Amino acid sequence: MTTRSKIQTDVAPLSYARARQSRRERRLVLALLGALVLVAALSLAVGAYSLSVPDLLRTLTGQGTQSENFIVLSLRLPRLTLAVLVGVAFAISGALFQTVLRNPLASPDIIGVTGGASAAAVFGMLILGFGSVATSLAAFAGASIVAGAIYLLARRGGVVGDRFVLIGVGVAFMVQGLLGYLLSRADLNDAQGALLWLVGSVSGAGWHDIAVVAVVLLALLPVIRILSGRLRVLQLGDDLATSLGVGAERTRLVLLVVAVALAATATAAVGPLAFVAFVAAPIARRLLGTGGLALIPTALIGALITTVADFTAQHLLPGQLELPAGIITGAIGAPYLLWLLATSNTTGKSA
Repeated sequence: MTTRSKIQTDVAPLSYARARQSRRERRLVLALLGALVLVAALSLAVGAYSLSVPDLLRTLTGQGTQSENFIVLSLRLPRLTLAVLVGVAFAISGALFQTVLRNPLASPDIIGVTGGASAAAVFGMLILGFGSVATSLAAFAGASIVAGAIYLLARRGGVVGDRFVLIGVGVAFMVQGLLGYLLSRADLNDAQGALLWLVGSVSGAGWHDIAVVAVVLLALLPVIRILSGRLRVLQLGDDLATSLGVGAERTRLVLLVVAVALAATATAAVGPLAFVAFVAAPIARRLLGTGGLALIPTALIGALITTVADFTAQHLLPGQLELPAGIITGAIGAPYLLWLLATSNTTGKSA
């Protein structure tokens, strides 16, 4: 057999496997899009004032009655849109953290990044009397400061995933202590409002919140796309990445900054929706049967989790006040965290 024939023989199975994986990913993306469209239709049509499918389509084209236009276009559509956008932002942020640090526990809500946003926001609300815009800015600043502190503490000899996560968990406990102190010293009514924000909810969504999250996603997603090749090389190890011309520490820092910006923006918009960033990427990888980044399926699963959680929160208790969506996402994510910890081996890798 000639050398050329041998190369063709070796490459053929690899090309077939890649084509098969690509087809599987396309089918998964189409299925997730279909599920998301279905949940979106239910979210827009079902409620105290329900609409039929023809009425919903007519309203979405601007031809509904005045009450239908107000309910769908002014109340339900902004809420649905914000849920989709923050779901995408949280999911991709979690995927980047977990991939860059090579640790399934490396999620912004586990390692204290969203906790930093929460502490800064609650401090602004309870102590400084901030309004909604200033509170959002404070949340973004808090997440950035905490993430920067974790990075500086973990970077000795290069950032290592396990050390980063352990330091982050420690910082998260410190942040929880600060939150407890702030809430215990606050007026009861003010504390109640802060607690509602801390649970996480997309109710009261406005187009200005949507615009901010959308602009951040439009700015950062192309950056992730450009760096995705370097990220795949980074997964092979720092030494091999360096030998291939990829600056491991610099690439890791840029990707972590992007991940923090996504998590901070989403938290500033809706509060710290628990576990969305934590579970989206692992679910996508499990459905695909691959250890790759799988950004599009991950983003769609994040959007699906937040929209399903918000729809469930609205209709779980008929005739009662609706629940914050964060309660539902917490109920989804907590069992997964327990399962992950129970099935991890002594090195901390999922079995």
